Amino acid sequence: MTINEKQDQIIEDFELFNDWMEKYEYIIQLGKDLPLINAQYKTDDNLIKGCQSRVWLHADYQDGKLFFTADSDALITKGLVSMVVQVLSGHTPKEIADADIYFVDAIGLRSHLSSTRSNGLLSMLKQMKIYAIAYLAKALQ
Repeated sequence: MTINEKQDQIIEDFELFNDWMEKYEYIIQLGKDLPLINAQYKTDDNLIKGCQSRVWLHADYQDGKLFFTADSDALITKGLVSMVVQVLSGHTPKEIADADIYFVDAIGLRSHLSSTRSNGLLSMLKQMKIYAIAYLAKALQ
C-alpha cells in the first residue's frame, strides 16, 4: 500500500464512528495494537522533542526502506504515534520525505486535540521526516 492509500484507509475507518468519544476509544485501541519498541531503543536519544508525553521513536533501514517502531507512556499519544507509524513505516526515505500527510486534518484530529497533543503529533511526523532526509543524505554520499 502507498502512503496515500494508508491515509485513505484511516480516513475511511474514522468515518465509521459517529462521535469523538468513539474516535478516541479507537485511537486508544490502535495504541494497544502498536507493536512495542524494543526496550533497548527506549532511550533519551529516541525521545521525540516537543511532545507533552514521552514518545520513543526508532527507525530501522532495511532493503532501502525505513521501518519505525514506537511507544508512549500516554494512551492517546500511543494511538497517535501508532497511526503515523502505520502510514509511514515500510516506505523509502524519498517517499516519506515527499509525503503529504493529510489524514490528520481529514479526520478532524487537529481540531479535536489539545494544542500540546497537536504539537506533539506534528513533532512525531517531523522526526520521521528527519530520519527519512538523513537516510536520503547518506545514500548520496
